[in-house]
Amino acid sequence: MIRYSKKIICILFISILLCQQSFAQRKDLKNEVNQTMMKATRYMVETVSTNGGYVWFYLPDFSRRWGEMEAFKTMIWVQSPGTVSMGHLFLDAYRTTGDEYYYQAAEKTAAALIWGQSPEGGWNYMIDFAGDRSLKEWYNTIGKNGWRLEEFQYYYGNSTFDDDVTSNAARFLLRMYLEKLDPKWKPALDKAINFILESQYPCGGWPQRYPLKYEFSHHGNPDYTSFHTFNDGVIGENVNFLIQCYLLLGQQRLLDPIMRGMSFYIISQDSSGGWGQQLNMNLETVGARTYEPKALLPGATYENAMYCITWYRYTGNRKFLKPVPDAIKWLERSALPPTQTENGRYTHSTFVEMGTNRPVFVHRKGSNVKYGYYYHDYNDKQLLSHYGGKTRIQIDRLRQEYERVKALSPEEVTADSPLKIEKFKGEGTPRTYYDLNRSYFNIKPDENQIRNIISSLDKHNRWLAKHASISNPYAGDGKKQELTDEFASVNTGDETDTSPFRDTSDQDYISTGEYIRNMNMLISYLRSLNDK
Repeated sequence: MIRYSKKIICILFISILLCQQSFAQRKDLKNEVNQTMMKATRYMVETVSTNGGYVWFYLPDFSRRWGEMEAFKTMIWVQSPGTVSMGHLFLDAYRTTGDEYYYQAAEKTAAALIWGQSPEGGWNYMIDFAGDRSLKEWYNTIGKNGWRLEEFQYYYGNSTFDDDVTSNAARFLLRMYLEKLDPKWKPALDKAINFILESQYPCGGWPQRYPLKYEFSHHGNPDYTSFHTFNDGVIGENVNFLIQCYLLLGQQRLLDPIMRGMSFYIISQDSSGGWGQQLNMNLETVGARTYEPKALLPGATYENAMYCITWYRYTGNRKFLKPVPDAIKWLERSALPPTQTENGRYTHSTFVEMGTNRPVFVHRKGSNVKYGYYYHDYNDKQLLSHYGGKTRIQIDRLRQEYERVKALSPEEVTADSPLKIEKFKGEGTPRTYYDLNRSYFNIKPDENQIRNIISSLDKHNRWLAKHASISNPYAGDGKKQELTDEFASVNTGDETDTSPFRDTSDQDYISTGEYIRNMNMLISYLRSLNDK
C-alpha cells in the first residue's frame, strides 16, 4: 500500500485549488472580454455608424469627422481603417464568438458598400449618401484645397485601386458571401470581380483609376491615373484578390488574368534592374503626383522583387525569379552615399534618377495649393514630412529569401500554393477564407494587456484616442502668394490648407482605428483560449 506524507497531500491539494482558481479566473476574464467586445461594438454600430459605414475619427459630439480628409456628415470612408476594415473586423468577431450580432453588423457594412458601389463595380475612396451633387461640392471645397492630396483635388466620378480601396471592398464581399453562402451578396461580388477583369490592361497591369480619365492635369503634368500603377499595391492586391476567387469560387476564367498580372512584374522591370511606380502605355517609367517625379524607386523595387519570389512560390515557374538578381544589384548600386544616410538610419533615397542612379529629393515652396508648388533636386535638406525623402531597404533579407526559394524544387516551393487547387479540394464549396490580405493581425496579448483594454472602455462604451489626424476647417481658396519655406517640412500649409495633420493636444476622439486595434487584441485572446 502506497502511503503519502501529509506534506505531499497538502501540496497536491493546494495545486488542485490553484488550478481551479486559475481556470475560474480565465473563465471570468473570458466573460469580461465578450461583454466588453459587445458593448464597444454596439456603440460603434448603433451610435457612430452612418448607414452601416464609418470614417476614421470623430469628435465626441460628432460635430466634425475625418477620413483621410475631413468628411461631410453624410459621408463614409471606404479606405482603411474605415468602412471595409470595420466589416472585416465584424466578421472576425463573428467567426470567433459565433454571436449573430457581429454578423448583422457586417451585413450593415456590406449594405453600405453596395450602396456606394459604382455602376461599373468598383469603389471610390469615400461614399456620400447625399449623392454626387454633395460629393462634387466636397471636391470643390475641402478636396480642392488639400495641398498634398492631389488625388482628392478633382471629382473623377470613377473608382480607384489606390490604397487597396476596390480590391479590399471586393475581398470583404467575398468573405460575406462565403460565410453563409447567402446569394444576396453574390451580384455585388460578381460585379466587383468583373470590374477588376475589365479594367486590366492586356499586358497584365492595372491603372490607378477606372473607367479611364485623361482630362485632369496636375499643375501642368498629364493625368497619371490611367498609367500602369504599382504604388500602394495596386497590381499585387488585384492579383491576390483574383487568386482568392480562383481558389474559393472555383472560377477557371480567372487563371489567365492572374498569370498576366504576375507576368507584368517581369516585363515592367527597367533595364537597370529597378522599377518605377507608374508606367505609361509604352511601359516607360513616368511620374505621377507633382511630388512623385519620373524616377526609379528602391521601395517599389524591393516590393516588386518580393512579389516575384511570391509568384514563384505560387506557380513553380522559375521565370519569376529572373528579375530578382538584377533588382538586388540595382539596389546595391543606388544606395545613398554615407554622408546622406544620417548615421546609418537610411540606406536609399525614395527616388533615384534614371540613368545616373543619383538620389533625387522632393521639396515644396509656398503656403497652399493655389500658390504653392513642389520641385525636386539633389539636395537632401528640408525634405517633405508627408512623403519621406529617404527610406531603409533590407537588401540582405531580399537576398536571403531569394537564395532560400531558389534552392527549392518547383514541387517543394509550391507546397502551400493557393493555385495548386488539388491541395484544397474537399466536399462541397470551399468556405475557409484563405487570407492573402496584406493586413494580418498576429499579436498574442497577455492577460495584463487584456485587462488594460477592458478598463480603458469609458462609461459610454467608447475607446477614445488622442493625437488624431485632423485638418483645418474649410476656409476658402488660398490667398497667400509668398513662396515661403515655412511649410516645407510640415504636413499642412496655412489656414486654407485642408490637408491632415496630427493633433498634439489632449483632445479626445472616437477612432475606428483604436476600436479595431483593441478588438483585434480581444479576439486574439479568445482565439488563444479556444486553441488550448
